[in-house]
Amino acid sequence: MWDKVHVTTFRPFSDEQARLLVNLRQRYESWLEVERERRSLPYDLRRKTVGGLDYLYRITDRGGNGKSLGPWSDEREAEFTAYHARKAELKDRAASLRTTLAESAALYRALRLPLLSSDAGPILRECDRRALLGSHLLVVGTNAIAAYMAEANGFVLLPDETEDFDLAWVAANDASSGRTVWDMLKAVDPTFTVNSERDFQARNAKAYEVELLVAPSRAYSLGAADQPRPVALPEQEWLLLGRPVDQVIGCRDGSPARIIAPDPRWFALHKLWMSDKPTRNPLKRPKDRKQGLALLDLVAAAMPHYPMGAAFAAELPAELQVHFDAWRTAPGIQPSADW
Repeated sequence: MWDKVHVTTFRPFSDEQARLLVNLRQRYESWLEVERERRSLPYDLRRKTVGGLDYLYRITDRGGNGKSLGPWSDEREAEFTAYHARKAELKDRAASLRTTLAESAALYRALRLPLLSSDAGPILRECDRRALLGSHLLVVGTNAIAAYMAEANGFVLLPDETEDFDLAWVAANDASSGRTVWDMLKAVDPTFTVNSERDFQARNAKAYEVELLVAPSRAYSLGAADQPRPVALPEQEWLLLGRPVDQVIGCRDGSPARIIAPDPRWFALHKLWMSDKPTRNPLKRPKDRKQGLALLDLVAAAMPHYPMGAAFAAELPAELQVHFDAWRTAPGIQPSADW
């Protein structure tokens, strides 16, 4: 770690802000547990009469389509009763938890903690309901900055959101329908369509854009029917390394969402590499560099659990080593004894 860093704008959270983050996460996790159980239940169970006989049907959609579970009997009636009782109980619990979550989210905004865009929140919550965050998808764009601030327990002056949303496909295997990402996006907003000119990007009726990225080592696990269709980029491999950050963040609309983002050290060095990439949009390169440098400073200043000593440096490929060396030898940075 470093004794002195570039960060001059870092400001630790107050005790009240830090306590609110802990409470928000606890309430969010309770809500998520209920939401996942609700999602695991059948859409509906109904008693149907067919040819003069009664059957128990598992309904799969709003159109009433479903599959028979067998003729009506005492056993089927008990299953029917238990299902509807549990469904009603979970609905009531979810409503109660949404109220307490809203209270925490309102306090979150009042305490001026880092905020995520309102459009990103529903996507992240649906990913979490489907248990996709971390296992299948990581937040890899500017939206991750809010999570890094929460991990550091403090503020740094950086752009913390944009009008688009970058996700990386990271699943080593996917045993779902093969439309994991697309089904998730359509559940959030049925107006999402794939950009015909950039098929790695989806866009909804409000022109909110979601881009999907993938490392070559994980491209094989993305279903052939899934959308959007990302181009495999070798530099995405770096974002699979290290230990991801996992934080619950408040959105501008007063709702919470969970972010799982790449290890901040690798994310920062990836940003610096992007800032020098000749094919990178020139308008984005200054922001990439600013974010990369400030995030390395933030890790050094406030994330001792992400060490940047000799062991970490030894893991770096040459493309990133040059950026790391330039950062650690810059004026104001004093290496610790292990260098």
